[in-house]
Amino acid sequence: MTPQEQPQRPEAFWGYQDLMVFASFGLMSFVASLFLAVALSKRGAIVRIMLPQLFLYLLTAGSLYVILHLRYPEPFWRSLGINYPNKRAWACAVSGPVLAIALGSLALLLHAREIPLPFDDFRRTPAATIALGALVVLLGPFWEELVFRGFLMPLLVRTFTALPGILLTATLFGFLHGFEYQWSWQHILVIGLAGVAFGYGREFARSTTAAFLMHATFNLAQFAGFLFSEHTRW
Repeated sequence: MTPQEQPQRPEAFWGYQDLMVFASFGLMSFVASLFLAVALSKRGAIVRIMLPQLFLYLLTAGSLYVILHLRYPEPFWRSLGINYPNKRAWACAVSGPVLAIALGSLALLLHAREIPLPFDDFRRTPAATIALGALVVLLGPFWEELVFRGFLMPLLVRTFTALPGILLTATLFGFLHGFEYQWSWQHILVIGLAGVAFGYGREFARSTTAAFLMHATFNLAQFAGFLFSEHTRW
């Protein structure tokens, strides 16, 4: 790929004030989703687990759209690096399962303990399994990459340059998953390293779509393992 053909990095035109507003909306959205989860605690797994998660995704993505759309005239999706995948993005997609195997092996070497996640009920029916797969492989990765590598990382890269921006975003990415894994340092480290890889994929392809594809195939490899085991390991 010649220099003229290389895609340009989507630059962050937003600022830290926008980040603080989004973080405030995100916190309120998280609290609202917790209340919804409590209200649905006696429902089936699909409703009890998926609905609050989808509610959180909708509120936070919607607030991000409103924040950027109201203040700036730039196109929302393209500004956050969501575009048609180029060759480098597809290379990132292929690397996802390899990354999952490598980090899974690292988790074993670190003696990361098994932490059962509340997904066993989803294997009772094909419809529930498909719904979980859509959440884990598509919706979750898309939302996380939109927020972390699409919105947060470009701002940090603009401030600190690429490598520190990638590392800072990945660190926050790892710690924000900590509550899911009972604050196990091994799991936080592994997830943080995955975040580094996703961030590098975004820089390599100049596209948040690339990070999403890598994240999606990474989770797909994990999900395939989940279907053949009693518990997800990490």
